[in-house]
Order: sequence, then C-alpha cells, then structure tokens
Amino acid sequence: MNLRFLETFVWVARLKSFRLTAEKLFSTQASISSRIAALEDELGTRLFLRDSKGVSLTPEGQKVLEYAERMIDTMQALKQSISDTGNIQGRIRVGAMDTVIHTWLSPFVTRVMERYPAVEIELTADTARNLNEQLLKGYLDIVFQTDMVNGDSVRNLELAAFPVRWIVPTGSLYHRSYASMEELARERIITFSKNSRPHQDILNLLHAGSVSAPRINCVNSIAAMTRLVRDGFGIGALPQALVHDELKQGLLSILDEVPEPPSLPVVATWRTGVGLELSEDIIALACEALDVYAEEMGAACMARVSPVPEQQSA
Repeated sequence: MNLRFLETFVWVARLKSFRLTAEKLFSTQASISSRIAALEDELGTRLFLRDSKGVSLTPEGQKVLEYAERMIDTMQALKQSISDTGNIQGRIRVGAMDTVIHTWLSPFVTRVMERYPAVEIELTADTARNLNEQLLKGYLDIVFQTDMVNGDSVRNLELAAFPVRWIVPTGSLYHRSYASMEELARERIITFSKNSRPHQDILNLLHAGSVSAPRINCVNSIAAMTRLVRDGFGIGALPQALVHDELKQGLLSILDEVPEPPSLPVVATWRTGVGLELSEDIIALACEALDVYAEEMGAACMARVSPVPEQQSA
C-alpha cells in the first residue's frame, strides 16, 4: 500500500478539505483527489462523503484512519531513529503575537535554525484570535498567543506570563500619584487591540474599580503603543518586558500606587498527528529559549510556567 496515499488520506481527514491538503502537501487538488480515489479502489470502500459543508469520513473511513495513523507514525519513528536533526527537511509554520515577536522570538528561531538547518521556518505575526483561527484551519502548525484552544488533535501548553504595568513618560503630567483607578482612567489608556485578552483584562479591572466610561485606545502594534506612550499620548498598559530598555534608561516609569493589570499569558498551541512530529521538538526548543530569556530578564519582566500539556478536545 502506498504510504504517500495514506498520508494524503490522513491530512484530508484532519483538515476536512482537499484544497487545504493540497496546499499542505505542495500538490494540486486534482492530484489529492486522484490519490484518494486510488486508495478507495485499493481498499474497495468509500472513505469520504462530500457535500456542501465540506468533507467528512464514512464509518469505514474512520476505521481506516486509525490504522493509517499507526502505520505512518511507525514509519516516522523509523526515519527519526536512523537520521540526525541536521538531515531533517520540511517546513514548520509558526504564528506569534506581537509580544512574543518583540521579546523571545529571535533566540527561539535561532535555536530552531541551529538544530534543524534544513527545515524552513515560515513566520506569521497576528493577533491571538486570528492565529488560533489559522491554526484550526490548518494554515499554521504552532502558535504562541494568549488562550487555550479547543479542537481536534490540538494541544496547549502555558509557557509563561508577562507582568503588565502602567507605563508613563518619566517626568510627564501622567507621572504622578493616583488616588484610585477612577482617577487614572480619566487619562487616556493605551492597550492592545480591541477584544484581545489584555484589552478585556483592562476592562474588567476598570469595571472592578467602578469606572464606567474609560478612555481606552486600542492599538494593534507594539511599536506604535510604545511610541505613543513615549510621546505622551496617554498611560500605557504594557508588559514591562516590552519597555525594559526605556525603563532602564529612565525614559519611562512605572506607576506603583494603583492596582496592576493581570499578567499577559503566553500559550503554545500546536497541531498533533501524522506528519507533525517535528512540532513537539520545536515546542521543546521554545521552552529552552524561554528559560534563558527568563533568567536574563528576571521575574519582574517574565515568569516561566511549566505545567504538563493536556490534550484538548472539541
């Protein structure tokens, strides 16, 4: 039995789309359909149902999937046992939110390149919500964002938490004492994009402080947020790690007398299954990079979290 056809079958079953499978396997939709047809002829049964909603497995297809995954897992394990990481080829599609890009992404990518020099790394920067949607649709293999994701063959691991502070320009009109959250909220507050995890956390914090109409400005760029705060546009609700240099230089300061916003979590979410074994190793490299980054920056900038990852189901 052709293992390439089995691999194609597994990807169609997971992505529920001939088109997405063709993109994943660098092939054409016609070629994918031909492989599935050949496999169905060889097995003497229909594996998929196609309708306006997409592609779904037949009962027979579900049985075949279980065996196909075992066979391909065995083949992948065999290949791994007789090869070294320098010879592993392929592509890993990684998505990251802005905070990750501006902190520990570079040392992480460097580790991946050193360990897997023949693997192509494709990076995507976006909001947590968009990254999660792309992961579930099969466009990304690993994402680093803020939330646990539920889905078939998806795993999550909380990696770290970035303490968020109230940041102001040193010596500016914002650099003063505030008697309450209500008083602070009379000024412009600069935070992450609308409906993001940190934006919702800020809204909840202000609501708990009986602030009914805060002046919140949502910005989807870390660089733009930092520049606006430095230029005196308002008070930033930012992870301390993002403005570490400016704080050290005395250009920016932290407001200590008001309740701090909740920390910003960093969650790794990745797809599991046949053809995605490399993702587990990439996650391990991310943990190594974070350990080094946390030690260099200190607990005030980032706290490492190391729970055991759990399978998430829809």
